Amino acid sequence: MTRFNKPIACAAILVVFAAVGASGSGLAQTRVTVGVTETMETFHPYGDSVALLNTIWCQVNGCLVGYDFDKGDYVGLLAERWEVKGANTWIFHLRKNLRFHDGSPLTAADVVHSYKRVSTDPLSKQGANVAPIASAEALDATTVKFTTKEATAPLLEYISDKFSITSKAVYDKYGPEVGDRKFPIGAGPYKFKELLPGQHFVIAKNPDHPEAKKNPQAPDELVYRVMREPEQRITALLNGEIQIAQFVPPHLRERVEGHANSKLTSVDSMEIMFLAMSPKTKPWDNKLMRQAVAYAIDRDAIIATLLRGQATRLDGPIGRGQYGFDAKLKPKYEFNLEKARQLVKQAGYPNGVDVEFSTPVSRYTLDKQISEAIVPMLNAAGIRAKLQTPEWATLWANVQQGKVPFYYMGRGGIIDPSPALGQYFETGGSPRIGYSNPQLDKLLAQERQTFNAAKRKQVLAQAMSLITEDAPAHFLWRHQLTDGVSKTIEYKARPDLRVFGLNIKVLR
Repeated sequence: MTRFNKPIACAAILVVFAAVGASGSGLAQTRVTVGVTETMETFHPYGDSVALLNTIWCQVNGCLVGYDFDKGDYVGLLAERWEVKGANTWIFHLRKNLRFHDGSPLTAADVVHSYKRVSTDPLSKQGANVAPIASAEALDATTVKFTTKEATAPLLEYISDKFSITSKAVYDKYGPEVGDRKFPIGAGPYKFKELLPGQHFVIAKNPDHPEAKKNPQAPDELVYRVMREPEQRITALLNGEIQIAQFVPPHLRERVEGHANSKLTSVDSMEIMFLAMSPKTKPWDNKLMRQAVAYAIDRDAIIATLLRGQATRLDGPIGRGQYGFDAKLKPKYEFNLEKARQLVKQAGYPNGVDVEFSTPVSRYTLDKQISEAIVPMLNAAGIRAKLQTPEWATLWANVQQGKVPFYYMGRGGIIDPSPALGQYFETGGSPRIGYSNPQLDKLLAQERQTFNAAKRKQVLAQAMSLITEDAPAHFLWRHQLTDGVSKTIEYKARPDLRVFGLNIKVLR
């Protein structure tokens, strides 16, 4: 292998490292590196609940179902087709002759094993993805029956691009620790190659996989490299060290666009940005305080200035293009500083109140800068916010355990909002906010059990109106997200922000 000790100016060479293929064909192998901001800390395929790892494991292990934005519908991956029988039974038919990377067959027993591990493994953090499922049964080698706890119309959204299938045989033979680290075989179009927690994750294309054969220009190796600072990602892109730089902030876009070897790809994100306020802690146990925050934040000003218009304001949990969006949803919070001040006083804080406000740093577009702009808005309303900026891994771990009372964050990949609403706001969902409302619980259960689309959207609207009014979270905007891309590849950003190797073409 030829090694380069310094950046090479020729863009056509930057994406290619000289190596001879295993077949001895002499063809150069291609590598694409993506600068990402999420965390990758575990070899456990279900050990964290972040979109990045779901994306990687779906490519390595294979997922049952995905979502195709061009078609606007769910599509089979490992599953060839599915059917709903009665209110609580879903039958998934696997593709014929599926095989793990070691040549062993993937069967319905592996799907049942994966379901059980996701739902019962004490180290699993993906239980919410299969929460509606009461049981899984292998009807034969290629047929799986899921029985749901109740009728669940949005079941595909729960598992789409999230529920990956792992080998029962490997687990039974080696156990979770050894099996995950030393034998991470899957049945996806890419193979596990290397994981350095907190640094990078490398996967290598399986050229014999049927899906890989459809795009022979897909990169032979795909590297996800943690690079949380925007300047770091942009510099690496322009130097040819990476080929995709996620989340180019507005003020750096001209720098990327003006470079001879790079370009931009933008998309209206399906990721909702919000402020979470836990009713388990004071002063957020008072609805008036939560509503005061909603009136105190001038979202339009932040979008116009810091974000330079590259975001769309949210007036509820979701926006246009997401399932169940209702432009007439009430209430709508307009910026009203006087109203915010009145609510703080009515809540029992005539002299204002001190709170801690936590923000990620370089996880989302301009997250710290946005939070710094929010602080004086809160202060003006009598909510004296002290900004906390922990490391992302620490903040994320504490949020998942319900230890952060007030924070800025995003929830990505929302097409059908039902799983996200249940995860964040339903009693017994994740502890990330710790909100509980029996009326909302009834509405969420009702919408899940309603298979008629028009009726289900009506119930969803009622649920989202209640959440907006009760304000355990204040919904801010969806970013128009822009990735920087090397001109050595063809790539278009997806609304769910996931980067799949088979969606990339290397221009040889």
